[in-house]
Amino acid sequence: MISKNSSKNHIYQRKQYQKGGLGRWYWDYRDKQVISRIRDEYSILDIGCGEGITLERLIKRFPNKDIRGIDYIQKNVEICKKNGLQVDYGSVYNLKTDNNSVDCVIFLEVIEHLDKPQKALKEIYRALKPGGSLILIFPNDMIFKIARILAFKFKEAFYNPGHVKQWTPKIMRKTLEQLGFEISKIENVPFYFWSCSLHCLTTAKKK
Repeated sequence: MISKNSSKNHIYQRKQYQKGGLGRWYWDYRDKQVISRIRDEYSILDIGCGEGITLERLIKRFPNKDIRGIDYIQKNVEICKKNGLQVDYGSVYNLKTDNNSVDCVIFLEVIEHLDKPQKALKEIYRALKPGGSLILIFPNDMIFKIARILAFKFKEAFYNPGHVKQWTPKIMRKTLEQLGFEISKIENVPFYFWSCSLHCLTTAKKK
């Protein structure tokens, strides 16, 4: 299950994005880095798609691909559908997809919310085609908090997002490799060193 705290005192993504400023610029930058990792994959599944901001961008960039989303929070699903997006309610622990059926899974800022991350990654592995890609992002919570305080975003800085675990690039690499993934690239963004970066962007393939 996703941490129960993750849906409490919910901060709506689209409202935050519409405020503009540095937060919106960085979201755009993050998504640009994600999109740059997508190659010839046809079917793309955005797991934990939230309110669909990144999903919209993927559809605009790749209009001829089969792109859909899944989210565990019903309100997010409703918001996505109101914006014309193909999104279903569902859990990463029990994907309603056949074995070896998905070319690419997008998994952005979800794993840190999970009580059973290995179970989720095994389910993603099952759904991916051999050679299929996993594009995964997780945050550096301490740097995010510092950045938000410096930007005078105090509500966001002290908001409890319901993160269960602070991942690191080293732990992520080890976990994925143990589950049978082959690491393609691990990159800290926006800076080279994890100790001063906001996110780790990891791309892996199903062997």
